[in-house]
Amino acid sequence: MKFVDPKNDVAFKKIFGSEHKTEILISFLNAVLDLTGDREIQTVQLLNPFQAPEIKMLKSTILDVRATDKRGVTFIVEMQIENTAALEKRFTYYVSKAYVSQIERGEDYPKLNQVIFIGVLDFALFEGEDYLTRHLILNTKTHEQELKDLEFNFIELPKFTKSEAELESDLEKWVYFIKHAGDLEVVPESADFEAIQAAYGEASRFNWSREDLEVYEYRGIKIQDARGAIQLAVKKGEQKKAAETARRMLARGYDVAEIAEITGLSSAEIATLAEG
Repeated sequence: MKFVDPKNDVAFKKIFGSEHKTEILISFLNAVLDLTGDREIQTVQLLNPFQAPEIKMLKSTILDVRATDKRGVTFIVEMQIENTAALEKRFTYYVSKAYVSQIERGEDYPKLNQVIFIGVLDFALFEGEDYLTRHLILNTKTHEQELKDLEFNFIELPKFTKSEAELESDLEKWVYFIKHAGDLEVVPESADFEAIQAAYGEASRFNWSREDLEVYEYRGIKIQDARGAIQLAVKKGEQKKAAETARRMLARGYDVAEIAEITGLSSAEIATLAEG
């Protein structure tokens, strides 16, 4: 059995945004938000069920999962592959826009309901070792959450390092699924509750249409292209910095061996800089 990679945002939305398997999203939300007992979410209504986007429109499409519960709380769940410029501001704008769009001009503010954002990140964004962080608006003196309508939760996948044998909570099993399902060939023994078994079923390539797989694979290619472009830009930046350091060292009379050791440039590259 082969699974799609849930970190691919097309796969992520198809799995967690399935209107026929809402128990997947409900279980994930309860696990991330630590909701138990009478606080548990029982039902959700998907606001944008999965539909395979046209490939030509895929680049500009934000593939999030949106749902509301019976209280009117809006949940936005998004898979983010790359750390782009001003990402924190985009998240804030995104949630704020969802909040204010609940009412039309002239309507009463009490109609506004809470918006909770969950961002699953395939990179580290914040300081600290915790893979799950919750960001609230707090009173700086009392640390009380008196303004409760906007909430941000982030799962940073690189910080989650547990093996399957170490998994204990439902949350850990969900994060393991998102991070590792694309590399697995069988459903792991840790998938021991109904909702996560359904998620592995949704992730099985056997259950995907040819059209959906085409969009998924196209998205995967674009993700790799984007990562390659970022890596190339970083490499060029490092090479430029090394060349500038080498020029300064040449001007101060350092020998080629010392320059090569410090900058990582080859003797030939340093000779070229000296000639220039």
